[in-house]
Amino acid sequence: MLYRKLSKTGIDLSILGFGCMRLPIIDHKPERIDYPKATQLLHYAIDHGVNYVDTAYFYHAAVFGQRGESEPFLGDALAGGWRKKVHLATKMPLFQLRHKEQMDTFLKEQLERLKTDYLDFYLLHGLNGEMWDRMRDLGVREFLDKKKAEGKLRFPAFSFHGKAEDFIRICDEYDWTFAQIQYNYMDIDFQAGYKGLKYAAEKGIGIVVMEPLKGGKLAQKLPSEMTPVFDASTIKRSPAEWALRFVWNEAGVSSLLSGMNSMEQVVENISVANDGIPNSLGKDELLMFDKLRNAMVTRIKADCTECRYCMPCASGVDIPDVLAALNNAAIWNDPNAWVTGYISINGKAGKCTACKECEEVCPQELPISTFMKEAVSLFKG
Repeated sequence: MLYRKLSKTGIDLSILGFGCMRLPIIDHKPERIDYPKATQLLHYAIDHGVNYVDTAYFYHAAVFGQRGESEPFLGDALAGGWRKKVHLATKMPLFQLRHKEQMDTFLKEQLERLKTDYLDFYLLHGLNGEMWDRMRDLGVREFLDKKKAEGKLRFPAFSFHGKAEDFIRICDEYDWTFAQIQYNYMDIDFQAGYKGLKYAAEKGIGIVVMEPLKGGKLAQKLPSEMTPVFDASTIKRSPAEWALRFVWNEAGVSSLLSGMNSMEQVVENISVANDGIPNSLGKDELLMFDKLRNAMVTRIKADCTECRYCMPCASGVDIPDVLAALNNAAIWNDPNAWVTGYISINGKAGKCTACKECEEVCPQELPISTFMKEAVSLFKG
């Protein structure tokens, strides 16, 4: 495992972090974490050098926006001495926070759920410009300073889903340890993007990357147009390795999070991490990412990472599943790819009323209501 200094902390952070948003589950129910299997994966990763573990209040909830089961799982999995081996991060649930007093309430609850006396990193979850302004006005900077002084958290950070200009402004308005951004070879200009990454690095703010595989899209079920690009390379790597190496090539990246849910993924990612050296990719390798990007952009219909921030839908639409169906149909040029479940008169996409509440919270800023209409049209036959 390779490590990089995390901004001003002096901490040697593993370049591979264990993200606890997509743990193995039972019966396809996100709230039913497979404790034995998930614990085995986590412990294996820690034993092989992973020292950064990341979760959030909402992760592994039956319905997004509710309290999830990821934090309690980690409380159990990190018992017995494992907690001391990692730098633990969770996130303040801003979506549920309306009053300043709730900051204390949530942090206390999260510490109890995680069975720890302190957090190494406490992130403001899912900031954009508007959310930051609200939290700043509620006194979140003073709250973070106070909890640092009390020893409840060591380092403040934030995750971001918004415009690049707001990212830069937020970086300037507090002494952050790191920012967590979505970044991969498809998303160099999306949200904070490369511009934000470089700005943060120049300010001495660390960068932890989420969605390095774009919700798994860059690791499996790639469109056929991409195969010749990989085949033409004299260097042979799996699609997942290419994607991870792209992120690690940036010196400003402190670590990246992988939502690993199988031992195969854990073993492969740890192996790949041994070569994740900054500026180690050559000109031809970097050029290949441009070719892959061009091949991919033309095929993806809905750029959804299945974060499920849009759920629950008031009308009962399973939005990520419908978008996944659209993408499958587009990528494989086959409208029958994921038809089942979307075509009956009581089907999911057909329940959409175009209220657009989902669009207001979508980190990808997708025109979801339009996609629902397209899904009804595409799959009806």
